[in-house]
Amino acid sequence: MKLVKNPLKLLKILVLVFIIMNVVAFVHAYKFTHFSENNTSKTKSPEKLSSLEKAQTLFLGVNNPKPKNLKFPSQKFETIRLKSNKEIECWLIKNEESKGTVVLFHGYGAEKSSMISKSDEFQKLGFSTMLVDFMGSGNSEGNQTTIGYKEADEVKTAFDYLTQAGEKNIYLFGTSMGAVAIMKCLNDNLIKPKGIIIECPFGSMYKTICARFNKMNAPTFPMAGVLLFWGGIQNGFWGFSHNPTEYAKNINCPTLLLYGEKDKSVSRKEIDEIYTNLKGTKKLNVYQDTGHENYLIKNKTEWVKNISDFLFSTQKTPNHSNF
Repeated sequence: MKLVKNPLKLLKILVLVFIIMNVVAFVHAYKFTHFSENNTSKTKSPEKLSSLEKAQTLFLGVNNPKPKNLKFPSQKFETIRLKSNKEIECWLIKNEESKGTVVLFHGYGAEKSSMISKSDEFQKLGFSTMLVDFMGSGNSEGNQTTIGYKEADEVKTAFDYLTQAGEKNIYLFGTSMGAVAIMKCLNDNLIKPKGIIIECPFGSMYKTICARFNKMNAPTFPMAGVLLFWGGIQNGFWGFSHNPTEYAKNINCPTLLLYGEKDKSVSRKEIDEIYTNLKGTKKLNVYQDTGHENYLIKNKTEWVKNISDFLFSTQKTPNHSNF
């Protein structure tokens, strides 16, 4: 009742809450989109945090050391550095009598070495592979990530490099953020890959932030929106327009969409909306008892079959790589 009788005091409290909320969101957004160069330990996934750790993370943001390549391909590979919006490092692994080249793009907080196991499966199927470090990750330039927004330019850079090298059968593969970057690239540019394989892309940037809050058992309103606002401002784009569901409407090439039914980061509704909006030939495969994780761990046999069926269904006649 005292607050009602003293509107000036109430206004001061509201202004203070507003300032604190924006400061917290600003710090959180920056730490989420900028990797640290020091040796701080990475914040655990929300499911593994204690209640105190969750509270600390919500107020102080995540610890995000720059992802490093921890292993290397077992096959002979060539290291390539390409100039995009940032300089990015790639590994090119050529396959004799190659049926084409699959370009692999990693997810948030990962790097190209995390894609080696999947690259190996593509190699067994007779394809060359190119593994890409997005900006801020691995050996690529900078410490910034935009969760697929600016990374879309790097997808095009890798595609253009292979095209200029004479490759005609180019497939784009991405998981999570990598899938989103592929979708935005195809939305923004007139490139024509032979096909794309996308694993668990989120429906919108806002929804993926809300999912993170939900995993922390924290209310999404209003902080999710404030966090997205500052994250976009800090990184030079309007975060509320980063919507793969809309990007899908401009994707006309053959598409294989993969999803784990127990994914707590991306909802089935988001996947269904993306799938509905995709143009051209498309296929959706859902893996049971699987979350937002490497599908090879629990579903290797099924995953390889899905990939193999898709790749060879897009190749009407043998059209070998020019490498």
